[in-house]
Amino acid sequence: MKKILVLHTGGTIAMVEDSETGGVSTDQHNPLLGLPLHLSKEVSLQVEDFFNLPSPHITPTHMLQLKERIERGFHDEKIDGVVITHGTDTLEETAYFLDMTIGNLLPIVVTGAMRSSNEVGSDGPYNYQTAIRVAASQESIGKGTLVVMNDEIHTARYVTKTHTTNVATFRTPTFGPIGLVNKHGVMFYQQLVSSHNLDIHSVEGRIPIVKSYAGMESGVLSVLTPNEIDGIVIEAFGAGNLPPQTLPSIQQMLDSNIPVILVSRCFNGVAEGVYSYEGGGKQLEDMGVIFCNGLNSQKARMKLLIALNADLTPEEFKTFMTEQG
Repeated sequence: MKKILVLHTGGTIAMVEDSETGGVSTDQHNPLLGLPLHLSKEVSLQVEDFFNLPSPHITPTHMLQLKERIERGFHDEKIDGVVITHGTDTLEETAYFLDMTIGNLLPIVVTGAMRSSNEVGSDGPYNYQTAIRVAASQESIGKGTLVVMNDEIHTARYVTKTHTTNVATFRTPTFGPIGLVNKHGVMFYQQLVSSHNLDIHSVEGRIPIVKSYAGMESGVLSVLTPNEIDGIVIEAFGAGNLPPQTLPSIQQMLDSNIPVILVSRCFNGVAEGVYSYEGGGKQLEDMGVIFCNGLNSQKARMKLLIALNADLTPEEFKTFMTEQG
């Protein structure tokens, strides 16, 4: 018997559409609680309404509470797997946070919906049931935190929301999903080559994200004075390049021991120090800017937040931030 802990946190999957206004909002009663499910007799559910929040309201503090509840369920209640229903706007950040702080302790599956529970073609009930099947699958052990929607299984590390309304919004650029779900079972075709996590107990830190653009000047970064932030993530051009006018502000941050993390604003590929011209990635890397391998900016920010709340030496910090994922 597989004991699956279900933690509902709100989001569109637990919302209803007003027939008169067309607005979608949180309902006092979670429609998933009374949903008839077709599951194996070998699966037992322990269901909790943990939060009831739209996903833009989710913070790292909420994510930390989820982490602590999951760990308690594993150690004290002998939980075999976890399903989290979540709003899609910040779903990938919650999934990544759990993956980076819990690791491969047990299968954790995060799912959501693009259509509310009473809309025509609602995808929530199906995604919810599919997520339970994946969490209960023996094949999911050792895969870390997964995102399951639209019959696809993605790693929390690389999946991202790619469309504002399409039910097939969650994609993994460059690599694709690692598995699929059909009527007969759960099938995995790929696996991450490395897995690492840090156990943290706080989520303190002010870390803005800044996107580069043509003609960007130093004034944009200079307003973020070192005493007001604990780190910064910059979406750079291409493989990792910035306008030369930004260099003085970046150097000021580095001189103040403020970590400057760089990712690409491109949808596919990774950032790396290639170009040696002024503002080029090679120069930035030589200055001390850290290139975060293969992550988008929101996940790089989450990774930096985790690193800042862990007891790491400077060498361990740099290794953690630069290693894949």
